[in-house]
Amino acid sequence: MQHIHLDRNKSILEDPTNAHNRWHPDIEAVAWVEPGETFKLDVRDGFDVQVTPESTSESVAGFDFDSNHPMTGPVGVKGAEPGDLLVVDVIDVDAVGFGSTLFIEGFGVLGDIFVEPHLVRWFMKDGYATSPDLPGVTLKGHAFLGLIGVAPSRDLLEAATRREGAVVDGGGAALLPSAHSAAPPGEPVASEGLRTIPPRENGGNMDCLQMGPGARVYIPVLVPGALLSVGDTHYAQGDGEACATAIECGSVATLRVDVIKKTDARFAPRTVMYEYTQPAAEKARKYVCTTGLPILEDGSLAELDIRQAARNAVAEMIDYLAATRGYTRGQGYALISVAADMRLTEAVDFPSPMVSVALPLDVFDDPPTTLL
Repeated sequence: MQHIHLDRNKSILEDPTNAHNRWHPDIEAVAWVEPGETFKLDVRDGFDVQVTPESTSESVAGFDFDSNHPMTGPVGVKGAEPGDLLVVDVIDVDAVGFGSTLFIEGFGVLGDIFVEPHLVRWFMKDGYATSPDLPGVTLKGHAFLGLIGVAPSRDLLEAATRREGAVVDGGGAALLPSAHSAAPPGEPVASEGLRTIPPRENGGNMDCLQMGPGARVYIPVLVPGALLSVGDTHYAQGDGEACATAIECGSVATLRVDVIKKTDARFAPRTVMYEYTQPAAEKARKYVCTTGLPILEDGSLAELDIRQAARNAVAEMIDYLAATRGYTRGQGYALISVAADMRLTEAVDFPSPMVSVALPLDVFDDPPTTLL
């Protein structure tokens, strides 16, 4: 099995081998895999190795947040072409033994209230995490990759830069392209590359805890080879990631990829879709999920507009049900209302929160064996 290695104990700025921290279509693949192939990747923690067991709340204030979210990859998938769908099966995420949760002023949904830096160090053992900084708490591990995405097309690169720039021009908050602490450091990637903070049409930093082992993620292919990258392992997280960080840690991830050709797909999602199985006392339930970002019909961005993200996620599910089950839009809308769960998947990635609509497949008398 192919294993893409990197040194998880070194910052990406010290050793950028097999890694990057900006989205750009010109970043070359570090490895190539065949459709149907399973492979492993070493993954740095989302803070780029800046937190150690000796770190303190005071020390996190001086972090370089421009180097955050180091991604492993890109991994090229042979035969994947724009218009296809990349299928990523998450087989395993083996987390390392130390993790951290931190926030500073401006982080999370209450970033205007919690203005003092705060750090919680976690130590993982035998499937659980405990912390001397949060005594009396034991968390069961559910490791997943907070960041899964493919390279943006040139069109998406320009559109995302334009709409996020408009947010800043209007007095809002967004991280625009910056060469500071960019990896790889060369032009034009460093000066043009999209930052990793918000999810976009190519996936990215979705922080979706349902995308753990056993999940299947569908991502629209935007460039030849898809150019898949992953990062930002979370050992445990609540839906929405309220303070903007989970238990951040490194890992070894095992993935399998496949390609659905555009000529074979019954539905072409505009944003990421995923499926997962929710264990239950009576039986396990499998779900199909669409996602929505706060992008308006004219291509502009409604900054931090969760309702717009929810509207797009619902509209995407309606279109999916029409394409795959033959329902009218009215039927799909009603089914979503009575059977689907709307989840605030990501509330803190300015300027683009993400909402998921999760529909259990057992509501159908004849549940589908393939989703797309």
